[in-house]
Amino acid sequence: MSEKTAFVAPELGPLNIAPRRAQPMHADDHWHSKPWYEAPRDDPAWPEVYTYTDAISYDPGDEVVFHSSATALAWTLEIYRDGAAPETVHKVDAIEGRHTPTPEDAYRNGCNWPVSHRWRLPDDLRSGFYRVVSTCARPDGGKFVQHHFFVVRPTTRTRQARILVVLPTATWTAYNDFGGANHYFGVVGPERDLPSPILSLERPWTRGIVWLPAGAPRICADPQPEMGDAPRYPMKEWAFANGFGQYYAAAGWAQYDRHFVVWAEKEGYALDMITQTDLHYRPELLDDYPCVTIVGHDEYWTHEMRRAIEAYVERGGRLARFGANFLWQIRLEDEGRTQHCYKFKAHRDDPVAGTDKAHLLTGAWEDQEVRWPGASTVGVNGLHGVYASWGGFAPRGQRGFTVYRPEHWVFDGTGLHYADIFGDKAHIFAYEVDGLDYTFRHGLPYPVPVEGQPESISILAMAPAVLAEDEPQGEGFRYYVRGSDHVGLVERVTGDATAAALVKYRYGSGMMVHMTRGAGEVVTAATCEWVMGLKRGDPFTQQITRNVLDRFIAG
Repeated sequence: MSEKTAFVAPELGPLNIAPRRAQPMHADDHWHSKPWYEAPRDDPAWPEVYTYTDAISYDPGDEVVFHSSATALAWTLEIYRDGAAPETVHKVDAIEGRHTPTPEDAYRNGCNWPVSHRWRLPDDLRSGFYRVVSTCARPDGGKFVQHHFFVVRPTTRTRQARILVVLPTATWTAYNDFGGANHYFGVVGPERDLPSPILSLERPWTRGIVWLPAGAPRICADPQPEMGDAPRYPMKEWAFANGFGQYYAAAGWAQYDRHFVVWAEKEGYALDMITQTDLHYRPELLDDYPCVTIVGHDEYWTHEMRRAIEAYVERGGRLARFGANFLWQIRLEDEGRTQHCYKFKAHRDDPVAGTDKAHLLTGAWEDQEVRWPGASTVGVNGLHGVYASWGGFAPRGQRGFTVYRPEHWVFDGTGLHYADIFGDKAHIFAYEVDGLDYTFRHGLPYPVPVEGQPESISILAMAPAVLAEDEPQGEGFRYYVRGSDHVGLVERVTGDATAAALVKYRYGSGMMVHMTRGAGEVVTAATCEWVMGLKRGDPFTQQITRNVLDRFIAG
């Protein structure tokens, strides 16, 4: 844009409303019996447009190449830097529409759509998250809106911050179902009912990862169920009812990272940003920052990403992690264009199994063939969580952390005491959490020593979590995840899924920990919903976050 004008969100007004048609509903229909994925409608009577970019991140001065498919005669492209004060940086009206079918294997091999537009980024464009909004008019007076994004990396010339935000884009990719599949479900296999272990980044993002309307439900039982209530999954019900990705609430900028960025920018913290792809291929970007932070849901990491973070901390860097679910090793291949994760089947199906690259096996970090506990990097382990405060996972459980070491500097200025609970009103302890095997001595929790786990870990606060849904029987009760993760993970970690092994890993915790490593240090507040304490104004969560950031940027 040649001159700045007041920002007007392109999402205003009625959008993405399909024509009304009656259809049968069967007595056994429900959202879980009909898993859905996003794909173009391909009906010229109801125009639409979808766009993706040729990369996930760029340097200032790079050319961004946009690939699109549209049934509209013409459409509009708008790009704005998102955050506390959104700002439009590029807009093009009346791009000619061109329809290209979506390949059946787009989820794995990309969409291969033609180039619709090119834009060279300004040389001084600041680092940040840039929403790409493609819009076209519909004959009923509404409009179709689709969201994509790219990240602008900091350079020596444009760097403005002492905090580098690493966006957990590998987890976003794992949940992106556009074109037919993600790492959780899909149209793979003879019965077209399996997830894909290989996912392409050359496709659009499913609806809800980049943008959400206010009020979209989060993964937390809110309000808490009354006695005898059947389990509810409001995020799934809302997604099914409103045409959003069925996993929108599990990952993405809109659900997690944006809330931290908006809060931090309003607090006066300058932030630069990179993606996990950058962390993998450009680890030297960390070196210019005394503080690196990652928030929300960071479930998927490559071997190289972990090595980069551990080396950074060893050299004196500080990692502030306000997020959880550190669980799976992945591989990025094809220069970052594809993501690989075979999960429970890795020992059998992953091509690196049994080779000299077996350490890159895409299973759980605590898998018996990987054996690299997450605590080595972030102070806690995914398998010693995982779920809290929703469905059949302790839905009436504790929504905040219990304090055990109030004298620690992270609690300075909070006035918190031993056994106090903070963040419960804001529901910060929910969805997925990380913890450790622990024991109590004289009323204080201590990590149980494990090979590969740093001895310097101090447990500051914690709360209970579970790995399998409890399934009490009741009228009309239906459960969602049940024990599938429990059985699969325990079998791969212990070598079997006997009753004794399942009991050993059924119950866990979510923790806030501090640890030193080499010349640096790490603080992890291991819950996905920590960001809600910031957004909803919990004074304790906010002060703790300030304490960590202020100490770490002082370096």
